[in-house]
Amino acid sequence: MQVTDPTSKASAPSDGSERQYNFSAGPAVLPEAVLLEAKDELPVYDHVGASVMEISHRSAAYDKIEESAREHMKKLLGLSDDWHVLFLQGGASMQFYQVPLNFLPEDGSADYVITGRWGTKAIKEARRVGGARVAASSEDDDFSHVPPVDEWDLDPDASYVHITTNETVNGNQFPEDPNLDVPVVTDASSELLSRPMDLDGYGLIYAGAQKNIGPAGVTIVLVHDDFLQQRKQPLPTMLDYGTHAAKRFNTPPVFPIYMVEKVLRWLDDLGGVDAMHTINQRKSQKLYKAIDGSDFFRGTVDEDSRSMMNVTFRLTDEELEPVFIKKAKENGLLSLGGHRTVGGMRASLYNALPEEAVDALVAFMKEFERTHG
Repeated sequence: MQVTDPTSKASAPSDGSERQYNFSAGPAVLPEAVLLEAKDELPVYDHVGASVMEISHRSAAYDKIEESAREHMKKLLGLSDDWHVLFLQGGASMQFYQVPLNFLPEDGSADYVITGRWGTKAIKEARRVGGARVAASSEDDDFSHVPPVDEWDLDPDASYVHITTNETVNGNQFPEDPNLDVPVVTDASSELLSRPMDLDGYGLIYAGAQKNIGPAGVTIVLVHDDFLQQRKQPLPTMLDYGTHAAKRFNTPPVFPIYMVEKVLRWLDDLGGVDAMHTINQRKSQKLYKAIDGSDFFRGTVDEDSRSMMNVTFRLTDEELEPVFIKKAKENGLLSLGGHRTVGGMRASLYNALPEEAVDALVAFMKEFERTHG
């Protein structure tokens, strides 16, 4: 695959006839090189006489795609052979239920650290299965910070501790990966592959692909074999992680996995997660500097808990926010509105978003402040 550096220049016209700068929180921007390669291969894939969307999921051609995706994921994250890489369906929302269904015994409990909308949804589903308790929460201050680990009220007998390492809606992010006395399960949907991870404390990591990894339709689940062996039995066949760790049980989402494989190769060719992390840090620092350097804008998250992926901010005069979003779109800056439950602005700076998009946003912010401040 021809690699396009995400810092390279691309035009952003206002009429939508060409690609613009897409700050959507998901489904999100994909690397242009990946889209163009998929476009070329769409009618006929790799001399098999049919589209990748038409070939059998038991064929040798598809086997190569999925195995390549799995191997690239392991390489990028440094996963040992003790980790299973699963390609499932149902989004992260399915995992809110599937995790406790597999690992929360009827007479046991699990701890949940609530730092935003998705953690709140996760514990709600867990309580359908069994005992789930809040070990820490930042709801009292509108999720503007991540509670420090030493303040968590942990149950030493918990089956697992569930966290959300990056809250897409609320714009906060864990400053480091926790390593506890019990396995940690995380929803890493909006940050997986954006930074290196310390995997030592984790039993299971899950992520909807539609942020940094590929299109909507496939969910990545990474589960350590030691944790997998702790799941309870019996379980519904399709909701048992062991079913999918053992073999390809049913028809997978072939096209999304095909796209994931391409994105993973693009990231590997770019230099891997370390190289991408450096770019992502630079992008987020530019935007936070613009927010902090002005009385016209204000951030919504404490500095030590700010997300590198989802930058949330407000205008001091909130009545101007709809104007800001409208004018931004007219200038080729797409999807800057905050989540409907919190309002304001949100710029999602995922891996495939070019650095020049952040430069364009910062320039627009300065001009908007000049004309409306």
